[in-house]
Amino acid sequence: MIYIIYLAVAALVTVLSVKASQYVDMLDKTTALSGAFLGGILLSAVTSLPELFTSISSTLMLDQPGLCIGNILGSNLFNYAMLSVFLLTAVVAFAKCKLAKIHTVVALSVVAMSGLILLNKYNVLGFDVGSVSVTSILIILLYVLTVWVMYRFGGTSEESDDGDEVTLTKKQIIVRFSIVSVGIVVFSILLTYITDELSVRLNLGKTVAGAIFLGVATSLPETASTWNLFKIKNYDIAVGNIVGSCLFNFTILSVADFFYSGGGIYAISDVSTMNLVIFASIASVLALVLFKFRNKFTGIICPVGIIACYLAFLTL
Repeated sequence: MIYIIYLAVAALVTVLSVKASQYVDMLDKTTALSGAFLGGILLSAVTSLPELFTSISSTLMLDQPGLCIGNILGSNLFNYAMLSVFLLTAVVAFAKCKLAKIHTVVALSVVAMSGLILLNKYNVLGFDVGSVSVTSILIILLYVLTVWVMYRFGGTSEESDDGDEVTLTKKQIIVRFSIVSVGIVVFSILLTYITDELSVRLNLGKTVAGAIFLGVATSLPETASTWNLFKIKNYDIAVGNIVGSCLFNFTILSVADFFYSGGGIYAISDVSTMNLVIFASIASVLALVLFKFRNKFTGIICPVGIIACYLAFLTL
């Protein structure tokens, strides 16, 4: 029965996420804000709400920090893997489409944050400022800097969208978008408790359970919304959604670290977690290369490499 509940809740999150992407696409057509900014900040923040609330729930309510780090890094790896699958279905179109250069900056920040986690593991950044890890502080500062750069250099668009006519007013779009966002939050918190029960029944480690059940389920918003954006050929928001979500996810670790008093949130003591950190880092580097050197060759090699990283993590 619990498996049916898990699938039902995950399906609801998926449906709500598709609606969220549709409303953001409408905002792209009715405001001066660029698709890169809308995807990288607004949509990515909303589709990352599951990671935020499930991570806080797993650390503060369930006292399971392993679920938290598995959820975040597993989500990032899954996000890039799903984007790679979509890209392989549109190699030529993606190579020719207009894509904001700011995505490369965001992808670089994701790589840097992955590096901070690795430096923490090897005790280079393994110290605290008060009760908070210096890694968390650096991640927050890097996120704020990246958002500022996105707004300063990629926040507005001078081009109008020639897509389907939007029949809703801006106020109606914002209200409906807000309602959908609340629904995503509610069902995401429920997913945390279902995942914890699944990890017990299947005798899985907390990190593995977090990476597989929470990581996949909470990545459904990004997956569903990105696929919908690919179908309507809005690649700019689609890519911004994924890289922005990965960026925002790292800040969730920092938020959890600020509130968690049971020990270090970045403590990596098992092989599966270390494998996750390594493969997620490699995938983020490949994504950076893909966005920086966008052509048919990287459009095939990099996505295949990212998918291989995800499969390698599941295998090992």
